Amino acid sequence: MTKAQRTNTGKHGAGRTQTSPGRGPHTLAIDIGGTGLKASILDRYGRMILEPVHLPTPYPCTPKVLLGALSKLTASLPDRDRISVGFPGVVRAGHVVTAPHFGNKAWRGYPLEAAVAERLQRPARLLNDAEVQGLGVIARRGLEVVLTLGTGVGSAIFADGRLAPHLELAHHPLHNGETYNEYAGKEALHRHGKKKWNRRVLKMIEVVESLLNYDVLYLGGGNARQITVDLPANVRTASNENGITGGVHLWDEVVWHNVRGGNRPPTGQKKRHRQQATPLRSKAPTPA
Repeated sequence: MTKAQRTNTGKHGAGRTQTSPGRGPHTLAIDIGGTGLKASILDRYGRMILEPVHLPTPYPCTPKVLLGALSKLTASLPDRDRISVGFPGVVRAGHVVTAPHFGNKAWRGYPLEAAVAERLQRPARLLNDAEVQGLGVIARRGLEVVLTLGTGVGSAIFADGRLAPHLELAHHPLHNGETYNEYAGKEALHRHGKKKWNRRVLKMIEVVESLLNYDVLYLGGGNARQITVDLPANVRTASNENGITGGVHLWDEVVWHNVRGGNRPPTGQKKRHRQQATPLRSKAPTPA
């Protein structure tokens, strides 16, 4: 085993904070976490043009409360053309399927993508937060897996850069009846301490490798920085900033076609789609 390679940036230096605004279109990238909310503005290459802003995640966190918090979080940020959102749960076609940190009852079926677009008055695209982080870090070669270590454990799988159907490992049993969240989430870190938690991370890696036979595994999320053990050569830690900078890829029409399906835009339209924001067409329902 060797120390894992730390992966910080994607293509075109994504992840580096710029001292000048950078070329547009500009993307407001929002990372919704079980513990905190983060946002920044990205240039066309996914580079942050200013340091991220932060707020604690409010609880209880209903849709109405979260939308208010996102308005407050982004109020000081400069103008943007479009919005990308990473959400800690299963999302499908712009709607929340599960929101384990916030309580599934209020969130089930909620059209968060449309609600964010309406509240912040820009077109928005929504994806699971681990999948957004993965888009910011993967090399797009072979089978790549992303696990985010934060309040819980998020997951994403990519085959030659294509996003696989979402596999919610977080709530699957991992060891002695404990789920991934219970075994390696934030509460496990605090309850068992860093040394034992690191051993649990190694156990989790062993199980995921036997399950998926990946080429590369990336460990991201806020608690990836707590990893002190030597990791296998094909396991790398990734900067948590990728949870923001990966948001630029939601506006790559080829990537989005893979995520959402439907008709791919004609070749001549791809560049225009990436440079121009789509006007809003419908209002979101009143949040609960």
